[in-house]
Amino acid sequence: MSKRVILTGIRANNDLTIGNYLGALLPIVDMAKERAGEYRVNLFVPDLHSFTTPIDHSQLQAQIMQNLRVFAAAGLPLDHDDVHIYRQSYIPAHSELTWILDCFTGMGEMGRMTQFKDKSAKLSEDRISVGLFNYPVLMAADILLYNASYVPVGEDQTQHLEFTRDIATRMNNQFGELLTVPLPVPKQHEFFGKEQGLRIKDLQDPTKKMSKSDETGKGVVFMSDKPEDAAKKVMSATTDSVNKISFDPKNQPGITNLLQIMALLSGRSQQEVNAEWEGKERYGDFKNAVAEVVSAFMLQFQSTLATVDDGAILQKLQHSEAVMNETANATLLRVQKAVGLR
Repeated sequence: MSKRVILTGIRANNDLTIGNYLGALLPIVDMAKERAGEYRVNLFVPDLHSFTTPIDHSQLQAQIMQNLRVFAAAGLPLDHDDVHIYRQSYIPAHSELTWILDCFTGMGEMGRMTQFKDKSAKLSEDRISVGLFNYPVLMAADILLYNASYVPVGEDQTQHLEFTRDIATRMNNQFGELLTVPLPVPKQHEFFGKEQGLRIKDLQDPTKKMSKSDETGKGVVFMSDKPEDAAKKVMSATTDSVNKISFDPKNQPGITNLLQIMALLSGRSQQEVNAEWEGKERYGDFKNAVAEVVSAFMLQFQSTLATVDDGAILQKLQHSEAVMNETANATLLRVQKAVGLR
């Protein structure tokens, strides 16, 4: 394959948040606009990952389509031949390669995964699924099937990328050059830029990332929130008792989070926003300004979202999934032959 592959996926088990939009979706959309043609860009919906933890399955199809609409509204260039959107479950090779890789993966490797420890700690023992335990293997298959070199990962996914590199190297050492090993995390950060791994924080608890699986939703701005509701969440955001605005992630995480949100949603540089607000003492005025920016963004985005053509999305899906099946099946056949299945 002549063009190197950039690949990422965003789960469809809940409505996307502005954290997903700013930290994961927007960077890949910008990358697609700037570098499609030079690279192939795969943006997929990992629907098989969506129920590693309990969900309302009756809503999954609607959530998948809504996420795809958000991709389009964010400006993903669907008319470009090197940009592909697809649903993971529509490419059966994902499941087949996962099983093969499972058989070359140790229980200890999976047991050491921080994400598994964190997520399983929130569930009763009988609700901790085998899928939650070994989903890094499925993630490895997601990447390796398409010979992807570049995979944007945040802090919570670095272990999974490292495992992907390990399992690919392990298979290559045993069976020859089967799989493309994605670049290591430092090289990923270098490629995607300094915003790589950006994590917008929860407005109520700025020590943790904004999560679409948050049960209360009080500190989470969802992309479907009414603009006035999003503004109210900003106004009730947790700050601190310092009474002086500073960009200081360690000592003032709440204020820093709001400064980041303001910069990203207004299209201004972080330096410009910091220069305007640092040193000021009126937190209320600052929150009002952030709330106005968030509200204006939500109004504009939702207006664009309402004009998205579902027919165009479905047509792109059909084309992309045909192309992706061809690529994935070629990789799978290579592995099947190596392990003696073909």
